[in-house]
Amino acid sequence: MTDSTYRIRGETGDWEVVIGLEVHAQVTSNAKLFSGAATAFGAEPNTQVSLVDAAMPGMLPTPNKECIRQAVRTGMAIDAQINKWSRFDRKNYFYADLPQGYQISQLYHPLVGEGRLLISLDEKDPDADTKEIGIERIHVEQDAGKLMHDQHPTRSYVDLNRSGVALMEIVSRPDMRSPAEAGAYVRKLRTILRYVGSCDGNMEEGSMRADVNVSVRKPGEPFGTRTETKNVNSVRFVMQAIEYEAKRQVEVLEDGGRIVQETRLFDPDKGVTRSMRSKEDAHDYRYFPDPDLLPLELDDAFLEECRQSLPELPDAKRQRYEQALGLSAYNAAVLTAEAETARWFEALLAESALVQKKGEAEVAKAAANWLISDLFGALNRLGKDIGESPVSPAQGAELLGLIADGTISNTLGKQVFEIMLETGDGAGTIVEERGLKQTSDTGAIEAVIAEVMEKNADKVADYRGGKDKLFGFFVGQTMKAMGGKANPAVVNELLKKALG
Repeated sequence: MTDSTYRIRGETGDWEVVIGLEVHAQVTSNAKLFSGAATAFGAEPNTQVSLVDAAMPGMLPTPNKECIRQAVRTGMAIDAQINKWSRFDRKNYFYADLPQGYQISQLYHPLVGEGRLLISLDEKDPDADTKEIGIERIHVEQDAGKLMHDQHPTRSYVDLNRSGVALMEIVSRPDMRSPAEAGAYVRKLRTILRYVGSCDGNMEEGSMRADVNVSVRKPGEPFGTRTETKNVNSVRFVMQAIEYEAKRQVEVLEDGGRIVQETRLFDPDKGVTRSMRSKEDAHDYRYFPDPDLLPLELDDAFLEECRQSLPELPDAKRQRYEQALGLSAYNAAVLTAEAETARWFEALLAESALVQKKGEAEVAKAAANWLISDLFGALNRLGKDIGESPVSPAQGAELLGLIADGTISNTLGKQVFEIMLETGDGAGTIVEERGLKQTSDTGAIEAVIAEVMEKNADKVADYRGGKDKLFGFFVGQTMKAMGGKANPAVVNELLKKALG
């Protein structure tokens, strides 16, 4: 990749940064990993807690099949090895928001083995270099609860709503060499999770967050000692944390110090990382197989059902848009960057009555251009995403149909679209009620052209004297005089005849 040359310049020369990410993605499921308690975001504290989640004596965990299914589907989407036999382990540590005194996780025998993710530094540039990032494993584990320190001046409270929520921990290899590569990795992974439907990817709500492992070395030397910055909750913060932490480590080493293997926190307000505690190794957690849970054994029928349920993934969809629909590489990339955008675009095509008349490819190009320029522009202005669009795919298809069949011009189409955004009315209703139909009446257009030429006799003479660029002036004056309702093609044809 172009960014593989990213270096930190120090007093002793260039340093290379080595990055690995552990992404925690909350599994899309209505119930927790080992209990039937709900998982909805934003509930009142401690209202979604079962006896299992609270670690009441005698309560035994039972695996949620849907959580396992979603993790398997995620593994398949990144070309990973799916392990038919896997096992749950206990990760032992004490913290106030962990009622059991241990976390049920998978260390030695994870559900998903090695996979890969193809990233590009510029997803919208067809010529951008790509790089394959190795994924070491995906293991399934339960989340801990949440400590609340801002409810009382001298006390901390515990909310167990998240206790037992299913997480996929997606562990990359240390294959990334720049903040930009790490940002591209998180974006691509989030896109795939959303396409598959195994995680909503809402980092601001905590359903996807990253632990960022960073070390530095002189190019060609062995890996250095790494630090782990925990629970970073945005792509921008991931990149900022890497940049700060890498520079900090270089300064420590060049001052004659050494890097301590430790866990750190990122302060988004100051853009810095801070030491939290020394970094534990696996033996510190005294992992051992969970005696309350049998190993997971997956049969071929279950795996095939998971595979058949996968949607068309973003890379394949992007390629299809380019090859089958004839879209530009840029438009195809924009439309496939988010699953919801691709679904909206395909719904727009499905609603278009013009597809059968003109063919999907011709309609797709106009639809893509309108969606990316007009609709996205309006949504950005309104501060909405495409899922909140005031205009539905069916309404968008109606508008494009009226433009395509000549009922309204492109200029009038933009005017109609603005009214649709304000009122929610359909394009046909707006055109009819406000008298916005385009006219192709040659007699009426010729009369207006004659008036325009009479008022601008000097420019007519200039045009006929060789100033061809004045033709656009006459088109504009004619369209203005007719309130933008004249058919542009007819105006152009009649003006050419009149001007000679």
